[in-house]
Amino acid sequence: MRAISWVAINVFKESVRDRVPYNLVLFAVLLISSSYLIGQLTAGQDVKIIKDLGLAATAVFGLFIAVFIGIGLVSKEVERRSIYGLLAKPISRPQFVVGKYAGLVLTLAVNVAVMTAATYAVLAYMTWMQSETFKAAWEAPGVDPRMLKAVVLTFMELMLVTAIALFFSTFSSPILSAAFTFGLYIVGHFNADLKNFDRIVESRPAVWLARGVYHLVPDLSAFDVKTEVVHGLPVAAGYMAATIGYGAAYITALVLAAVVIFSKRDFK
Repeated sequence: MRAISWVAINVFKESVRDRVPYNLVLFAVLLISSSYLIGQLTAGQDVKIIKDLGLAATAVFGLFIAVFIGIGLVSKEVERRSIYGLLAKPISRPQFVVGKYAGLVLTLAVNVAVMTAATYAVLAYMTWMQSETFKAAWEAPGVDPRMLKAVVLTFMELMLVTAIALFFSTFSSPILSAAFTFGLYIVGHFNADLKNFDRIVESRPAVWLARGVYHLVPDLSAFDVKTEVVHGLPVAAGYMAATIGYGAAYITALVLAAVVIFSKRDFK
């Protein structure tokens, strides 16, 4: 456990020194702040726009951080040949992989927290500026704690994307890892459509392939509850628990697969 913590902290420190997360988070915070000005152009829809843009910015820029740092978690150490010095220390290969993943998850947690705080700050200012009569027409309160449900599921999705990037990073180049990760991210958001692919295509092999992809690729659309939260619709606690458990199962499988692949690699 101590070795995993050491690797994770070093990954976090390296990410902090990296300008990419800072630039992405800064841009996201500016976008969230500017959503207040955009909201002023649409009377009565300003709070919805701020919430929607804030949650979307958190998801999109969190995705960039997860992918562009995640694809280099392992491959970068191999290319630099610093892997030899690290593995010469009392750190096993499984501890190295798990520590790398934990470090990036910690980095993501800090960045998501900053973007969430920025969203709530804009909403708090908006709520403070409006009259009680105007706020009575809102479908949900401006500073709505239920937005945290969308943030939690978004963070869970980012953890899953990080696990995917880590998995590809153990045996592929950064460019291919990025392409594979973004490809799975896109397919994952349309995965539910593959279940009913036989209604569109008559070819049985194509239908079987679609069904195979449906069962193999995680359904990332399940983590998207932004629409429900923005419009004040309820998100059941049972759905939250089931979706988090679903994501945790995929993350565990991907990290274990990454550990097995990395443990079998020959660096001589």
